[in-house]
Amino acid sequence: MTSFIISDHLTRKVPPSWAAHADPACPFCRIVAGAAPAFRVHEDERVVAFLDIMPLRPGHTLVVPKRHEKRVSELPAEDAAAVGAAVSRVAGALVRAMGNTALNVVCNQEYAQAVDHVHYHVIPAPTFESSSKVSPVMNEPDKGPRGRKVLTQKEMHRREFENREELDEEEGEELAKRIRAHL
Repeated sequence: MTSFIISDHLTRKVPPSWAAHADPACPFCRIVAGAAPAFRVHEDERVVAFLDIMPLRPGHTLVVPKRHEKRVSELPAEDAAAVGAAVSRVAGALVRAMGNTALNVVCNQEYAQAVDHVHYHVIPAPTFESSSKVSPVMNEPDKGPRGRKVLTQKEMHRREFENREELDEEEGEELAKRIRAHL
């Protein structure tokens, strides 16, 4: 049922009120307008959520207000409330889809903000039994309880960042489908 509802919104034109608050050079505004592709997992009147194309970990999702604002501190209250509700809903879907209750939820303002459009990252956290590309433990000296080297948080973050890859089309479609199934 949810996928049917979402598919109805994918080709919907952006209302003129949203177009007045859009930046044609902004990649997120282009996604909102349907002019750029994205693996959408959630959409409503004020918010769209889609998979990050350079994910830190599988399931890394961005929650974006449709209104273009550069700073979360300048986002109107109605939009901030809608984004907050969407973050909570997407987080719940990610937990169920990925089988991992640990998440990072991050919103940058200017510092470390790669796209100048308010957005929240909802990222499944690594697990010690993770099947992701970077595991928090490695087979090296200074072994942990399972005979594997335990990485420091800084080492783990560095390795995760270095191992980021562009989201594969097939993988993106499958992950988006899994997450939508839990919305």
